[in-house]
Amino acid sequence: MDKVIGLDRFVELVEDGMTVMVGGFLACGGPNMLMDALVAKGTKDLTLIANDMARPTVGLGQLVANRQVRKVIASHIGMNPEVAAQMNAGTLDVELVPQGTLAERIRAAGSGLGGVLTRTGLGTLVADGKPVVTVDDIDYLLETPLKADLALISGHTVDRSGNIWYKGTARNFNDVMALAATTVVVEADHVVEIGAIEPENVVTPNVLVDYVVEGKN
Repeated sequence: MDKVIGLDRFVELVEDGMTVMVGGFLACGGPNMLMDALVAKGTKDLTLIANDMARPTVGLGQLVANRQVRKVIASHIGMNPEVAAQMNAGTLDVELVPQGTLAERIRAAGSGLGGVLTRTGLGTLVADGKPVVTVDDIDYLLETPLKADLALISGHTVDRSGNIWYKGTARNFNDVMALAATTVVVEADHVVEIGAIEPENVVTPNVLVDYVVEGKN
């Protein structure tokens, strides 16, 4: 099945008010062309789930700078002063999540788990309002799963059916996010024919991917 679509079809998939996961680490390995398309369309009231908010002029950071985002769930916002400014002004809701916890919450959603137990954040603001579970006399926070309407990820080489190979650390959050969204769109550095990627090199299988958009090489 050929899952390759153009940007015009992609922007039709994203609606106001959606919860969207975005792969990448400070825009490295991020679907930056897809972000540019959403900025151009003006899609608004989004909830973004990502490792970080990049910078105001790069990747998903542009969506924040353009005031298209209602809520941010992320581990790091320090490189994008727009996030702090809007948060302090009361126009942007920000939920900071420790990086490992963020990955585990996304994985929990993709694996059908009811949550994850972690000691990270105990005794801090992170623990406010969260259940504490005691196992063998040790307290843990119960962190709930994180899922999304849409995951926008990036892969180096993607075949036309959606099998993905990532290059180096650009893999980052992309593969786990592909597990935890209703619809998954991958921006591909290179689109190849089905069968061109050796099976043992496939990291994210095509069964998890709904659409492929060829990026700007």
